[in-house]
Amino acid sequence: MSEPSLPPIRTWLTAPMKHDVSEAIERLRRAPDVQQIAVMPDVHLATDVCIGVVVATSRLIYPQAVGGDIGCGMLAVGFDVEATALNDPGVAGRVLAGLGRAVPARRRSRRAAITPPPDHELTTLSHESLKAMRRNEGVIEFATLGSGNHFIELQSDEDGRLWLMVHSGSRGMGPAIRDHHLGHGEDVGDGLRALDATSDQGARYLSDAAWARRFADASRRAMAIEVGTVMETALRARLCWDTVITTDHNHLSHERHGERELWVHRKGAMPARLGEAGVLPGSMGSLSFHVEGRGVRRDKPAWSRECNSHTGKE
Repeated sequence: MSEPSLPPIRTWLTAPMKHDVSEAIERLRRAPDVQQIAVMPDVHLATDVCIGVVVATSRLIYPQAVGGDIGCGMLAVGFDVEATALNDPGVAGRVLAGLGRAVPARRRSRRAAITPPPDHELTTLSHESLKAMRRNEGVIEFATLGSGNHFIELQSDEDGRLWLMVHSGSRGMGPAIRDHHLGHGEDVGDGLRALDATSDQGARYLSDAAWARRFADASRRAMAIEVGTVMETALRARLCWDTVITTDHNHLSHERHGERELWVHRKGAMPARLGEAGVLPGSMGSLSFHVEGRGVRRDKPAWSRECNSHTGKE
């Protein structure tokens, strides 16, 4: 009897995958109900499922293929001043000090906490432990940056305009949601656990994960407002919200591809549909890019390192 065929893998690589990364992707490829995998140029090893990978399934949900930082993503927004406004060392120093006070990395005090939007409290999370965490850690971590590769950056585009970029996620709430639901998942081998999207438990994960995405997006916007206050005080610079680009790269969505309805898991991979704006962040001195989905056919790269002239780049 022949073995069942493995799902296709589409790759957009600039160099061969490392052996341990390739092995991890092959394990994921063998998981039940995996229909297709896409591998991004910056793919790298992480716990359970590599970062820089997209996984499509028809029915099963893999929280590990989204990761703990549900809703982690980018926000970029322009100011109404040129970047040369920061050339004065004294002004730049005041801005830097102000940013550190306005956007803590870890937590806010209860007195200095920023209230999340009202609809965040109206959404019912699936378990009392998650509700309690939202009342406590969720409040004092909202509009804080986090650690690791999360950052706030001031940038200049090719026209000299000053931009803000924020990279952050759902803070402690995302890992709590992942871990809670993994405890109810089915062990499908190779260290992976799955939920059935049609089950009550699957529906509860989907609801909680959707809330975490909204929480992360609102948190980035709140941080941008705090930065805007600092910049207005120091430079009389104002945020131009009509320029905002916001996208996230850790999430799960139900999408139609061709004739099929699929659960698309993205871990470190933003969507790039035709005309959809996105952000490719640089790394400590390398360029960042504002991009737009090109609607390229599925058998060709669906991402672009080109900068769109109307959105600008660092």
